[in-house]
Amino acid sequence: MTYQAFGMTAVAPATLAASPYIHKAGQLDVRLATSEEEIAAAQALRYQIFYEEMGARPTPEILAARRDIDAYDSICDHLLVIDHGLDGTPHVVGTYRLLRQVVAEQHRGFYSSGEFDLSPLLGCTFRNRIGAGRQLLELGRSCVDARYRNPATINLLWRGIASYLQTHNIGYMFGCASLHGTDPEEHALALSYLHHHHLVPEDLHVRALPEHYVPMDRVPLGSYDPRAAQRALPPLIKGYLRLGCLIGDGAFIDHQFNTVDVFILLPVERITRRYSTRYAVGANDAA
Repeated sequence: MTYQAFGMTAVAPATLAASPYIHKAGQLDVRLATSEEEIAAAQALRYQIFYEEMGARPTPEILAARRDIDAYDSICDHLLVIDHGLDGTPHVVGTYRLLRQVVAEQHRGFYSSGEFDLSPLLGCTFRNRIGAGRQLLELGRSCVDARYRNPATINLLWRGIASYLQTHNIGYMFGCASLHGTDPEEHALALSYLHHHHLVPEDLHVRALPEHYVPMDRVPLGSYDPRAAQRALPPLIKGYLRLGCLIGDGAFIDHQFNTVDVFILLPVERITRRYSTRYAVGANDAA
């Protein structure tokens, strides 16, 4: 996916200086937002990328604020990557939005439920599968400033996520991943590959809601080169696949965000093993 660079969103140095970081790598660190100001900075970065860069359609409220805002922001945790080295002022250069199951159940449910039927993940059978005391985590609103889309920043985000998974005893995480544009035929190869090679099993059969269901098996299995199909996938989805994710049945066309969305389901063991064992460091680590 090609991106255009944008100016970054500054937060008052005193605000960020008072916030504990989870991991640190050079002039970057990753932390959870602890103030409305930090959340606003993440929303501004999301606006720059989703609306100005990717062509999403803002509501009048979003356009006036120049921030990507919705009702879920107030109940989610916001993971931030902060650059402390640019012109002496901290800037938010990457973010992920995190919604734990225990929080979702106390409020409006999961964001993804507006696109996909999550009932296979919310019943007793799945609770028994992931184990007592473990819960789901929904990932969303992932973005990184164009000048920071590199392995160092991405690894830092995932190290933050891995620490969060351990802290909150997460068993599986899930969310919507996007392909740019709203014509599924433009993504026929990628969608077909995901359906044929990574579809969720029957006992975890999350599907796009019937009224929004877009078939993904658009090209017959055996009639295309899987390697060419893999190259057509966005980098984020490729990353999820490397971690062992499963893909829901059917896609959703998100006209507001100018995307075709697919459902991602990911067991956490490989993530925590990769990022916690490989980086066995404390809360104040530094590269």
